[in-house]
Amino acid sequence: MSTKREFELIAPCHFGMEAVLKRELSDLNLTVSAVSDGRVTFFGNETDIARANIYLRSAERILIKIASFRAESFDELFEGTKAVSWEDYIPKDGRFWVTKASGIKSKLFSASDIQSIVKKAIVERLKQVYGIEWFSETGNDYPLRVTIMKDIVTIGLDTSGDSLHKRGYRKLVSKAPLAENLAAAILLLSPWHADRILVDPFCGSGTIPIEAAMIAAKIAPGLTRRFIAEGFTHFLPARCFQEVREEAREQAEPSVETDIQGYDIDGEIIAAARQNARAAGVEHLIHFQKRPVKELRHPKKYGFLITNPPYGERLLEKEELPALYTELAEAFRGLDSWSAFIITGYEDAEKYFGRKADKKRKVYNGMALTTLLQFLGPKPPKRREATPAMLKTPEKGNQK
Repeated sequence: MSTKREFELIAPCHFGMEAVLKRELSDLNLTVSAVSDGRVTFFGNETDIARANIYLRSAERILIKIASFRAESFDELFEGTKAVSWEDYIPKDGRFWVTKASGIKSKLFSASDIQSIVKKAIVERLKQVYGIEWFSETGNDYPLRVTIMKDIVTIGLDTSGDSLHKRGYRKLVSKAPLAENLAAAILLLSPWHADRILVDPFCGSGTIPIEAAMIAAKIAPGLTRRFIAEGFTHFLPARCFQEVREEAREQAEPSVETDIQGYDIDGEIIAAARQNARAAGVEHLIHFQKRPVKELRHPKKYGFLITNPPYGERLLEKEELPALYTELAEAFRGLDSWSAFIITGYEDAEKYFGRKADKKRKVYNGMALTTLLQFLGPKPPKRREATPAMLKTPEKGNQK
C-alpha cells in the first residue's frame, strides 16, 4: 500500500475573510500552518487537494507551495528557482508559465521581469533533467503563481485553473454581481443556519440566495466543475477527484426544508436568478419574486437580511442612494428581532440606515474596498428538548 504524499498548500481568499476560510479548513480536518492577509496555508495529501477544491466555499484557488527562498536580485531569483526539482511536478511535454507575479515591500517588484526570470530558470532546470533543448508543451497546463513579500519568494502551482468562485451555475449576471465565494463567506461569517429565514432584497442574479441554498443542502460548491489538477496524473492520481466527488454527492441533502427568499425590482434579472438557481440544483429551495425593497416584510421572527445593495458607482445612482438606504432601514425596522448583514461601498450607508452597525469588517470585493455592516438581532430562544419522561406513554391502568 503506497503512502500518500504530503504537500504544503496555499488557499488565497478575499481580504477580510481569512478567519472564515481557516474555519472551513478546520471543518475538513486539515492542519492550518499560517494565516496572512488574503491567504491561508495548510497541509494536505493528494486527496486533500481534491477535497479543498471541491468543498471550500470561501477560497479563490488552491496552490501547491513548490518553493520558498530569499531573493534580492534577479540572479538570486533565477538560481533559487532553478534549484527546485521541477521534474517532480512538470512532465517533459507539460505547458508551463507564470500566470501571475507580484513583488510587495521587496527589491524585486516588476511583475513581467519576475515572470520571465522564473520561466527561464524552470526551462534551464528541465533541459538538464530531460536532456532536451526544446519543449513541445503539448501536454497538460501547469500555471504558476509567484509572490515576493519582503524579499521572500513563494512559488505555487495552481491546481484549480479557473477561480473557485466560478461554480458553473451563474450563466446570467446583474450589473455588479457579488463573487460567489465572497457571498458564501458572508453567509458563513453570519450566525445564519439552514433552519433560519433568509431574505436578500437586492438579489440581482441570485448569488446570495443560491449560495445559502447550497450551504443548506450541503451541496459542495465545486461538485460539477473541472479542475486543472485533474490533468496532473503523473503525481496526482485521477481517482482522488473521482472519490471526493462521489463522497460529496452522498453527503448532499437536496430535500432539506428552507425559507430563503430573493427579491429585486427588475423582473428580467429575477428570471435570470431562477435560471441560475436551476443550474445550481437549488431552484426548489428559493422563492424569487419581483418586489421593491419598501415592500419587504415577513411575519416570522429571528430572520436574516443578507444583501449587497447598489453602491452608486454612477452619478445618477448615487443621487438615489439616500432614499434607497432609508427605505431599506424602514423595512428592516419592521422585521421583528431580525439581523442584517449588508456589504456596501457606499460611505454614507450607516447614516441613512439610521444606526451604527454592531460590527464592521473591511472586505475587498474584487478591487473595490467595501464594508460589511453587521446589525445583530437577539438570538432566538433555545428549543426545549423533549425528555424521555415527556415522551413516555403512560401504561394502562396508571392513567388518571
